[in-house]
Amino acid sequence: MFDNLQSRLTSVVKTLRGHARLNEDNISDAMREVRMALLEADVALPVVKTFIAQVKERALGQDVIGSLTPGQAVIGVVHEELKKLMGEENDALNLAAVPPAVVLMAGLQGAGKTTTTGKLAKRLKETLRKKVLVVSADVYRPAAIEQLKMLASQVDVECFPSDPSQAPVQIALAALDHAKRHFFDVLIVDTAGRLAIDEAMMAEIKQVHAAINPVETLFVVDAMQGQDAVNTAKAFGETLPLTGVILTKLDGDARGGAALSVRAVTGKPIKFIGVGEKVDGIEPFHPDRLASRILGMGDVLSLIEQVQKTVDVEEAEKLAKKMKSGKSFDLEDFKSQILQMRKMGGMASLMDKLPGMGQMSQAMQGPEADKAIRRVEGIINSMTPLERRKPELIKANRKRRIAAGAGVSVQEVNRLLKQFEDMQKMMKQFSGKNLFKMMKGMRGSLPGL
Repeated sequence: MFDNLQSRLTSVVKTLRGHARLNEDNISDAMREVRMALLEADVALPVVKTFIAQVKERALGQDVIGSLTPGQAVIGVVHEELKKLMGEENDALNLAAVPPAVVLMAGLQGAGKTTTTGKLAKRLKETLRKKVLVVSADVYRPAAIEQLKMLASQVDVECFPSDPSQAPVQIALAALDHAKRHFFDVLIVDTAGRLAIDEAMMAEIKQVHAAINPVETLFVVDAMQGQDAVNTAKAFGETLPLTGVILTKLDGDARGGAALSVRAVTGKPIKFIGVGEKVDGIEPFHPDRLASRILGMGDVLSLIEQVQKTVDVEEAEKLAKKMKSGKSFDLEDFKSQILQMRKMGGMASLMDKLPGMGQMSQAMQGPEADKAIRRVEGIINSMTPLERRKPELIKANRKRRIAAGAGVSVQEVNRLLKQFEDMQKMMKQFSGKNLFKMMKGMRGSLPGL
């Protein structure tokens, strides 16, 4: 999402090389570039003006000391101001209330409220060990109630039954009563959205809010709407006492302006971000980490959390022991590593979080990269267990059989075997190397890189 912004800010660093000190002229030139980068990213104009003024004031006359270049000094200031702009640190959900703590989800239709309700329920159940009840008070959108019921079943939480013939306030009150009587810790109420803000919608959601008195009123907004997302959040904030924002589709191809503007315009913290359509595709929003990713510094903390959550530790340890004992890396291991990376969101997601690797992730995004990975899996699945353990056995006849089984050409089988040989050589050299060097070495050795 922030690729263009990242490349523009990187060019700012380059233009300041060779200057011994930051002065009015070179700061003005740099700030012109930063302003253009932010406007292109669809950041709200008042936010851009304030941001540029603050960065300029802090950077002007700053001594370039130690090993810092003027460009690095400016990026340091921009990093600090980006963090301030987005809220300094993660603002967690406030569930400190007499159970059940009620969370009300608000927003326009299509923003992803229902999906986010399911994701949030899963997160609260698994990370905070909460007993969660969800309910749909959306009686207008066809199948909204069924969608939430399916999501609840998928994430293994209870869904309170509701019906389109009921009034939203009735549904919410009945669900609250059920949650109290059955000792639920959290009740999440999914409300109806519209294609645009209207009086009827606002009056209805105000009634629901007044009836259930939620501890958290979260505005769910599509990050791909850009400045429209910020304006919508502002309108909702004037009607409801919002406590936070959830930005969905932050892994999309939008320019990212909403993430940089919404806190400043609404005064409400971004509490979570949606990253993908899977039920575990929700993360707490950390302004410092996002600021680092925008500036190409990576997001190693999020990467570590992602690894801890998704990687099969047993499989990783088995591979480590195998490599240590001198046994060679085979195609079964290769397939296992590809599956692990897919669980973590693919190589693009991985690279995006490593310092200095954000630009590389652009080459690995989109359906083509995903198709290439699936093709590799198909080819390996067409091999016999013996062929996976001993790829050197795969000659012309076997290649033809494998290609036919996977529905690909013999050339693609040859390409995979060549990629695998390169990776096998690297795996022998990886002992003692850090993850950053390893990822750089892997460039060109996996499909989509």
